[in-house]
Amino acid sequence: MSLRSLPSCRRAAARAVSASRPAPSSPAFACSRFARCYATPVCVNGFTQLKPTRYGQPLPPSHPHLVKPDETTPGIPQEEYDRRRRELLERLPDGSIVVCVAGQVKYMSGQIFYKFRQSSDFWYLTGFDEPDAAVILEKQPSCARGYRMTLFSAGTDSAKEKWDGARTSPEDATRYFGADEAEPISAFPSVLKSLAASASYVYLDIPTYSKRARASSPRSLLKYLSPSGGLSRGEYDSLVDSLSSSKRKPLSPEVGRLRAVKSKVEQRVMRQAADISARAHNKTMRFTDPGVSEHTVAAHFEYLCAREGSQRPAYVPVVASGPNALIIHYTSNNQLIADGEMVLIDAGCEYNGYASDITRTFPANGSFSPEQATLYNALLTVQKHLITLCTEASGMSILQIHRESCTMLRKELERIGFNFPLGAGTLDALYPHLVGHPVGIGKTRSSVSSFADVLTTTCYVLDLHESNQTERDAPLKAGMVITVEPGVYVPPFPEFPKAFHNIGIRIEDEVLVGKDLPEVLSVNAPKEIADIEGSCKGLLGLTPF
Repeated sequence: MSLRSLPSCRRAAARAVSASRPAPSSPAFACSRFARCYATPVCVNGFTQLKPTRYGQPLPPSHPHLVKPDETTPGIPQEEYDRRRRELLERLPDGSIVVCVAGQVKYMSGQIFYKFRQSSDFWYLTGFDEPDAAVILEKQPSCARGYRMTLFSAGTDSAKEKWDGARTSPEDATRYFGADEAEPISAFPSVLKSLAASASYVYLDIPTYSKRARASSPRSLLKYLSPSGGLSRGEYDSLVDSLSSSKRKPLSPEVGRLRAVKSKVEQRVMRQAADISARAHNKTMRFTDPGVSEHTVAAHFEYLCAREGSQRPAYVPVVASGPNALIIHYTSNNQLIADGEMVLIDAGCEYNGYASDITRTFPANGSFSPEQATLYNALLTVQKHLITLCTEASGMSILQIHRESCTMLRKELERIGFNFPLGAGTLDALYPHLVGHPVGIGKTRSSVSSFADVLTTTCYVLDLHESNQTERDAPLKAGMVITVEPGVYVPPFPEFPKAFHNIGIRIEDEVLVGKDLPEVLSVNAPKEIADIEGSCKGLLGLTPF
């Protein structure tokens, strides 16, 4: 069919297809023509899409409703990815190369796979959202942008695409992802060997599958990166030896320093992620009733987020009713909610690569009891004060804010009838976790075992949703995004007032650190008692859906 006979929206799509299709004589065309020629332009709500897509992820020609023409991923322009790579290389010595690999598909059982999620550092540097990929960045001050980028990927395969969908071609990898050169992943070992031989330093990370696992060796790295064994044994051993030398440096600390401070475009995406999760919290309060199962509430929250464009939950949600809220990471979510209980929901979505993280605690029947309100207001007073400290001007670190949270929470609890004859150890039983953590791309989960650990340790990670290279004792900087989430969890011990037994409350907001003033990104999730009760009872005009 000629372009002239197509409707206007379909002509535009056909031009996009024609512009990016390689010439019939090119080598790439021979292996990709069957997979690339049957995309059909479809016009919906004024947007022209290509169905099925010719790319391995949403890009402007196939998903114009998600990705703008100047963007590489939704909300993030190509120039932002270029800035990240340029700033990373500027921090490294001359002659350095950076090696970063994509995530791999994880399998639940046999051939039943989980939904793919890209490795956070690889996504941060490239925006490329496919497995079986790698990138090498060479520091070259003589180049216009100061570096050279080679992107390795699986490329197109018509047989596999019939089952799994399209992969991005080498031509489109250079067009949309800013690579100077695109190569098949099978070429990665030989290219790395050649570049590593002359590099002054090689920055890379050894893949690990568990934080408790023993550190992997460079040999296992090469096996991970080159399962096809593209090198001879002698070449393979030579490459392993070159990576084992003193020139090998860890990459994640360098990327982590960049990821810690969010750019304006990142802040905008994180506001969107927080808004989606905050609205879901609001509507889930209205949805929840005594007699409903915790898993039903969790499913409702996830549905609300997905409906607004979230790609996945940022973490396994906590929906803890009554005494279940005393378990910090309660994720079983399989009991019925009783009348008179409080419900603690710690849940957030991931939106366009960025996590949100919000916790709210509310009465299942819509009304706080006097005891619940007293304990809740004590914690809320502490949380609101801590948020005011989240500025660069304060000079405070997360660890210092945590110490302040302990001091202030102790005073508030004493005011409502708690006694602490044993000192800090008793407060540890009520408040066993750190006050907050950075939020951004990715997530790891860990914990500390005692209050003393919180006060003396600077290298632990608690509920971290961002690079684990952020130092807890470093002063906050404008542009960082952290959570502020004090909690109080009262076990049925005789040393604590009986009226508060089996009540667990956590109030968590996402806060964008400013020079002089903080910005609460999760502001649309109600936390004042009057607002919470209004949301639960439908007095604010909210519906459950």
